[in-house]
Amino acid sequence: MNKLNCMLLVLLTWLQYSLWLGKNGICDLINIHNTITSYKNINNIDELKARNDQLLYEIYDLLHGYEAIEERSRYDLGMIKLGETFYLITL
Repeated sequence: MNKLNCMLLVLLTWLQYSLWLGKNGICDLINIHNTITSYKNINNIDELKARNDQLLYEIYDLLHGYEAIEERSRYDLGMIKLGETFYLITL
């Protein structure tokens, strides 16, 4: 009986060691989880996806709508239409 108890104790110790400290054990799982969380915080995936969606919308609007082109040329380049009078008011 004593030998059986020793064998079971050794087996239990070896299994616990493998579970906690062995390859692909709980310590590795915790490290991987922390790494994934830190990468998600660094990358801000949701913000990047929202920014990409906004850029895709702007590209589509520039390709298919003349209002967006006119708006860009007015505000970014300072262009005016023929027949319009431009007034610059400085305060």
